[in-house]
Order: sequence, then C-alpha cells, then structure tokens
Amino acid sequence: AADPVPGSSPRFGVLHVNTRHTSRFTVVGNHLAQHRQLSLLAMGLALHIQSLPDGARIGIRFLAARFPESEQRIAAALRELEAAGYLERRRERLDNGKVVTRTVFYNQPKGQVTSPPPPPPKPPAQPPNPAPEPEAKPAPPPDLDPAPEPEAKPAPKPKAALPAPRDPEPGRLQAATALLAGLRRDHPRLLLAEPDVQRLAPAVAAWLERDARPDAVRQALTAGLPEQIAHPAAFLGHRLAALIPPPLPDEPAADRPAPLQTCEDCDRAFRAPAPGRCRDCR
Repeated sequence: AADPVPGSSPRFGVLHVNTRHTSRFTVVGNHLAQHRQLSLLAMGLALHIQSLPDGARIGIRFLAARFPESEQRIAAALRELEAAGYLERRRERLDNGKVVTRTVFYNQPKGQVTSPPPPPPKPPAQPPNPAPEPEAKPAPPPDLDPAPEPEAKPAPKPKAALPAPRDPEPGRLQAATALLAGLRRDHPRLLLAEPDVQRLAPAVAAWLERDARPDAVRQALTAGLPEQIAHPAAFLGHRLAALIPPPLPDEPAADRPAPLQTCEDCDRAFRAPAPGRCRDCR
C-alpha cells in the first residue's frame, strides 16, 4: 500500500494501517495490551472475556472447548489475571441453596485508575486582594504538660559468640572439619563454603572436647531442619553456640579403677595406685 504521507512511515518496526470501527469492537486499555508481567495467553484470554456479553459462560471447560489450549494452561492464565486484579471469582449461594462461582472481570485492574480525573474548572479571574494578616495564635498556658516522649525500642539481643576449644588439638580440629564438610551428603541444604567450614570448625571442636560424640554433634546440627535455609553457615553457627553441651563432671576418685602398672619382676600388668611388684611376686 502506498504511504498516504510520504516520509512519515518508520524505517523499522511495525507499520499500522488503521480502519475506524463503527460496530462490533471492544476498547482495550494499553495497561492490559502492553502488560509486562502477564503472559500472551493471559492477555489474549482477557481480551476474549472482555469482548463477551454479561452472562456468558467462561468456565475452564468452556474455554478449553473454545480454544486449542489445555485446561491446565487456561487455569494458569485465569490465575494470572486474578493475581493482576483483572479477574475476581466469588462463591455465592442462590435462592435454592446451590453454591455457584460468580466471575467478575474488570476492564481496569481492581483498585487502580489508569487515567487521572479531569481538573476542576478554574474560577473567573478576580482583582487581587491584599492577603489578610495571619491572626496571632494565643500562647499556651505555662502549666501545660509537655508531650510524652516516645518509648525507646529495646535494643536487639546480641548474637551468641561461637564456642572455642580450650586445647586446639589438631586431630580434633581435623575431625570437626570433616564433620562439617560431610553434612551435605545427607542434607544438601547444609552445603557450606570452604571459608565457612574453617570458621565453624573450632566450634565443633569445642563440642568434641566436651566428650560429645561426632554422631551426636551431627544429630544436634541436623535435627528438625526447616524447608528452606537461606544462610546455612549462620544457621549452623547459631545451633553450635546455643546448643553446646556443658562439660562432663569429673568422676569421683572412689569410682575410678586403679591405673595399670607393670610388675618390676615378671613384667606382668596389674592394677595398683603406684608402681611396684604384682601380688604373686610379692
């Protein structure tokens, strides 16, 4: 088609040839036609619903019979329109007691106005009058109580510091590192970076120093995990600081067996509080 106005057509992109509609047309706002979050299926479905008269059936089965898309895709598109404010489904009870679903479609998102209201008409111009002087406000009486000061918010509780072992024994620290690095085998949500493993290993070593077995430490760190863990290192650090067991109390001296000694004559092992000879040699 020849360009009606030479030089006015764009060099790139779409070229519109518009014909004025005089019947059987639907007005659609650009807020729907150019929506950034809705899918093409949802926008097309909204256009179809907006063109229907009141009382038309727009159930999922009716729409699936009308269009080639499946019921699952049409249901997802209806949920998109409902989340965007174009569609509302209500449960209503009829006079005969039957409960039906009433669908309401908004040509603009519910609770939003795309075009501002027209400004009020300007009053006719009048000659300017001198502005009246502001009236002096009476001073408040001196015995008024001052406004109460807002209550200060309580300061947030400080985070508990990570425990540290008294004796940084290399073997215990190595076992703690292996325990932390292996948590992801059974619990992928506890995947730790290497710097986090090195930072938390002394805290695990403190547990092992207090005679906590490795399987008991692992159980305490992984019991009752939430569905989502945004920061696994912070989660484990909190448990290591908050759940660390106390040191075991010392056993009474009377309950301890005498240490093993080696007989000075026959090299036989026997229990005695001090080195010497066994009973037979004595």
